[in-house]
Amino acid sequence: MNRAELVENLQAANLPTLLAVVYQLTGEERWLAAPYLPKRSPGMDDLDSGGFDDAIQADIREAAADAIMRWTQGVPIQNPDPDLEHFHRVMEATMGEPVPTVFSEMMREQAGHLEAEVAEVPGNPEATRPGVRVGVIGAGVSGLLIAKQLRDRGIEVVVFERLTDVGGCWVENRYPGCGVDTPSYLYSFSFFDRDWSSYFGKRDEVLGYMQDMATVYGLQKLVRYQHDVRAAAWNGSEWVLDIDTPEGATQQAVSFLVSAVGQLNVPSVPDFPGIDEFKGDVFHSARWPEVLDLEGKRVVVVGGGASAMQIVPAVASTVGSMTILQRSKQWIAPNADYFEAIDPRVHWLMNNIPYYHSWFRSRLAWIHNDRVHESLEIDSKWVGEGPSINAINDGHRRYFTKYLMRELEGRPDLVKQTLPDYPPFGKRMLLDNGWFKALRMDHVRLIESGVDHFTRDGVVAQSGEEVPADVVVLATGFRAREFLVNIDVVGPRGSLREAWADEDARAYLGMSIPDFPNLFMMYGPNTNLGHGGSFITIAECQAHYLGELIDAAEREGIAELAVRAKVCAEYNEQVDDAHSKMIWNYPGLSTWYRNAKGRVVSNSPWRVMDYWKMTREPKLEEYEVKKRSRVTV
Repeated sequence: MNRAELVENLQAANLPTLLAVVYQLTGEERWLAAPYLPKRSPGMDDLDSGGFDDAIQADIREAAADAIMRWTQGVPIQNPDPDLEHFHRVMEATMGEPVPTVFSEMMREQAGHLEAEVAEVPGNPEATRPGVRVGVIGAGVSGLLIAKQLRDRGIEVVVFERLTDVGGCWVENRYPGCGVDTPSYLYSFSFFDRDWSSYFGKRDEVLGYMQDMATVYGLQKLVRYQHDVRAAAWNGSEWVLDIDTPEGATQQAVSFLVSAVGQLNVPSVPDFPGIDEFKGDVFHSARWPEVLDLEGKRVVVVGGGASAMQIVPAVASTVGSMTILQRSKQWIAPNADYFEAIDPRVHWLMNNIPYYHSWFRSRLAWIHNDRVHESLEIDSKWVGEGPSINAINDGHRRYFTKYLMRELEGRPDLVKQTLPDYPPFGKRMLLDNGWFKALRMDHVRLIESGVDHFTRDGVVAQSGEEVPADVVVLATGFRAREFLVNIDVVGPRGSLREAWADEDARAYLGMSIPDFPNLFMMYGPNTNLGHGGSFITIAECQAHYLGELIDAAEREGIAELAVRAKVCAEYNEQVDDAHSKMIWNYPGLSTWYRNAKGRVVSNSPWRVMDYWKMTREPKLEEYEVKKRSRVTV
C-alpha cells in the first residue's frame, strides 16, 4: 500500500475503532486519554466521527497513517496481544462509557486475542471417531454451527433439513424488504468474514453468506435435504427418527439429537372467519409467492410488527392502495446507516488494516447487544412522566418520541396511531427503514384494529370498517412459544408436548431437558434476545457448549446423559426471578414473549456476555449419566 491510498481510505474510518488500532500499533497511552476520548454514541448509532471536531479527527487519521505505514515497513506492533486488563481499558476508552469486564473478555476471545490461551479443538475433521452419531434437525444458523463444531471434533454428524438448501429462515422468508435489523458486520459468524454491500444486509445477501459458509467449511455434504423429521422416539439407547423424504417415509437412528429448528419457523395463521371465501391472494409473510404482481393492487397488511415494517416501505410505491391493520404500536429507533451502501473504502480498511475489523465488530456488539440491557431492568422507585421503568429507559422514550414526532410532523392523526403507551423495549425494538415515510403517503392508511372476518372482496376490521382488497398479507408472526411444535418427541417417560403443556417450555440454559437423554436444543426456551443484538452470538455459545458436552460424553464413555431435574429447576427459578424484574412484566403489556399464564418463555433475561460466560465449560456433574457397558470376551 502507498500512503496516498491509505490516507484516502482512512477518510471512511470509524474513528473510535481507529483509535484502538493506533493504540495497538504504537502502544502509546495518549490515545486512550483526552482529547482522544470519543463521545458515547447516541441510541443505536455507530457515531463514526466519535464526536470529535475536525482538528482532532485529522490528528487521529494522520497518526493512524504514520503508524500503519511503519507497520507495512516492518516496524513491530507494540501491543499485538493486549492482556484482558489492557483490552478492557481500550474498550472503555473507545466506547466513551463504562464497559463490564466480562464483555471485554468475550470480545477479546472472539477478536482472536486469546489464540494462545484457547486449547485446540481435538479430532481430525476429515475422520470421525466410531461409536457416536449425532443427528441435527435444521440447517439454519444453529444447525450449521453445531455441525461444524462436531465435525471439527471428529464426531460423526448428519443434518436433516426439510428445505432444499441451507439457511433456515433466510430460505423461507423472501418477502420484499426482508433483511436484518442488526448490522451485518455483527449479524455474522465470528470466524467467517464478508465484505457486506450494506450496513443492514437484505435477505439474498444474508442467504448467500450462509450458503458460502457451509460450502467453504464443507458442511453441505453433511446435510440431507428434503428430510422432514416428523417424530423422534427414545428406544432405550438411541433416538429413532421418523423422516419424510421425496422417496417416502424412512427412519434413522442417532446417538444424540440436537434440535436446531429455531423459534420463528412455524407461521402463526389465525383462523379468520371467511378466509376461504376471499377471491384474492392471501398468504403469510413467510410464505410469500415466488411470483406476485402488486402493481396497482389494493393491498392489506395484517399486523404492524417487524415483518410488516419491512414489507410496507418496500412495496408502498408500487401498490394502488395500502391498508395496514395494526393491533399494537411499536417503538422505532432511527439509524442513519440503514439504507446506506458500505463505502468500498470501509472494505479496504477491514481487509488491510490490522485489528480494524475486530475492533469495529466489538464496537457494534456493545452498541447493539448488551449496552441497552440496563434500561430493561425495572426500578421499583422510578416515577417518570411517561411510560418508562427507569431513568435510562425514560431517556430512550424521550429520544424515540422526539424522532417519531419529527418524522410525523403535521400528522397528529398518525402520531396518535403510532406512539406507544408502554416503555421502549417492552416489545421487539424496530429500526426505521422508511416506515414513517410510507405512512405519510396519500394512498397508505393505518387502521388501529385487528381483523374480524374476511369477505369475498376484502376484510372487515374489528372496528367494523370494510376494506376492499386484491391481496392480503398476514404479517401475523410465528408460533414462537410452541417449541418443536411440528415434531412429536417421546422420551423414556412421555412426550415433550405433555412436559411442556400450555406453552410452558423449560430447559437448562435453553438446551437440556430432564428425562430426555441425549436430546438438546438450540434457540430453545428463554434464549431469544429481547433486548436486541445478534442471535448468531448466542448460537455460537450454544454450539461451543454442546460441542464440548458431546465430546466429553464420547471421551468418557457415556452412553446417556440428561440434565438433572434439580439443576434445571433451579436454573429456571433464576430465569423467572430475573424476568420478574424485567420490562416484559410491565403491567398491561401484551407480548408474544409470555405464555397464557404470564410466564416469559421466549426471551432470555441475561445479557449476551452473561450467557457466554455460562456456556464456556459444561459440567458433567450437572447431568445424570449412564456409562456404556463394557463388553468382555
